[in-house]
Amino acid sequence: MVKTVLIVDDDPTQRRLLQAVIEKQGYKAETAESGEAALDRVASPGIDVMLLDLIMPGMDGMETLEALQRKQIDLPVIVLTASGGIETVVAAMRAGASDFFVKPASPERIAVSIRNALKVQNLSGEVQRLSRKATNKLGFADMIAGAPAMKQVVRLGERAAQSDIPILITGESGVGKELVAGSIMAASKRANGPFVAVNCGAIPENLVESTLFGHEKGAFTGAVGKHMGKFQEADGGTLFLDEIGELPLDMQVKLLRALQEGEVDPVGSKRPVKVNVRIVSATNRDLAEQVAAGHFREDLFYRLNVFPIEVPSLRARKDDIPALVRHFIGRFNAQENKSIIDAAPETHALLAAYDWPGNVRQLENAVFRAVVLSDGDMLKPEDFPQISGLTPDLEANAPASTAETLAGDIVQMAANAPDLGPVEIMDEGGHLRSLEEIERDLIEFAIETYAGRMSEVARRLGVGRSTLYRKVREYDLDVDGVRAAG
Repeated sequence: MVKTVLIVDDDPTQRRLLQAVIEKQGYKAETAESGEAALDRVASPGIDVMLLDLIMPGMDGMETLEALQRKQIDLPVIVLTASGGIETVVAAMRAGASDFFVKPASPERIAVSIRNALKVQNLSGEVQRLSRKATNKLGFADMIAGAPAMKQVVRLGERAAQSDIPILITGESGVGKELVAGSIMAASKRANGPFVAVNCGAIPENLVESTLFGHEKGAFTGAVGKHMGKFQEADGGTLFLDEIGELPLDMQVKLLRALQEGEVDPVGSKRPVKVNVRIVSATNRDLAEQVAAGHFREDLFYRLNVFPIEVPSLRARKDDIPALVRHFIGRFNAQENKSIIDAAPETHALLAAYDWPGNVRQLENAVFRAVVLSDGDMLKPEDFPQISGLTPDLEANAPASTAETLAGDIVQMAANAPDLGPVEIMDEGGHLRSLEEIERDLIEFAIETYAGRMSEVARRLGVGRSTLYRKVREYDLDVDGVRAAG
């Protein structure tokens, strides 16, 4: 959802002014007239940033900051002060504030402060997520599962996690089967043990046995040392066998024995090795059909399919798409050092209407590409060209504004550089030149006028930098020479 900023100030006029600025920036604004009211509001979820006045009757800003720390509420707080005394600022920062500004502040200063606070929050959240992932602590609470079909997956997963019952997770490619398996592991009594994932379809057929069960030194050509297989690596924890339907039939026999006996036979070993693993397997195939076709052993199927969990496709849980999009925006903001607020309403509508044959993985990759492409605060339909059919940075999106500003810019450029002639729009015969020729001359003129400063050129021409660089390549314009001369 759109990021929400809580404005805490006892002055109603200040609250209204700040609310107008914040909402104009694309955020949602809520207000509180005291520190006590602010603490009551942040006790419930939904607030992303707090703007906190330091001087208030009753509980003032410093006391509110200290109360937030005592309650361990992880929320970026930007303090507002009528005076910028160094002692006040230092005290506020020590109390947990992430930034400050002196009232009255410009809308630009407020916007930058909020963006920076959200960026730090994104980075902090991503670090925590990666830390939990590295220690196998990503659980059901980390899943976006608001749709009814996903709530059922969570309920089944939490129930199954309470025992060592074998679980078979089914679903199309890209639905997040490994995430469900990891969440089951995190909620189980084996949470502190290893979580070992194996993609059975990605192992060369001649290495499947060695990969799963291990081998002794000299067991075959190239076995220069003893190798511990995935079963032994997962001892005391969980072994996730992804794409189990791709396992060769001869390996299915050995897997069945390992499951039944609780031991494995490393290649070249003279005696079996006892293992204590919990098996969670997954497939995007219909294993019952595979059994009927003779491609999967019936006894192994029944051994694995004790507790089936079907993960729905993304098109069957479209209620989760907006939350998934915002989650990915936050993650890639941190990764790519961007400050995108959200997707525009029309973009959310576009994404919700799409069928997503590649499921959540495809949505994740599409948002990643859009975040990299976007030059604005909101993701637009043209940032998803493969879905919308529009081109990123499509100049037709703002033909009027570009046309209106270019006329004034040409006059200004000519005034700044009188030795450069104006861009000709008529040819020698008195006819209009082609749009492509005029565009080339105009871009070249702008590059020369602004001495190759491409950010300034793009701003003056009213286009994105990526579009400008693409045009420079298309027209084979010399930017480096202009910079050197400038």
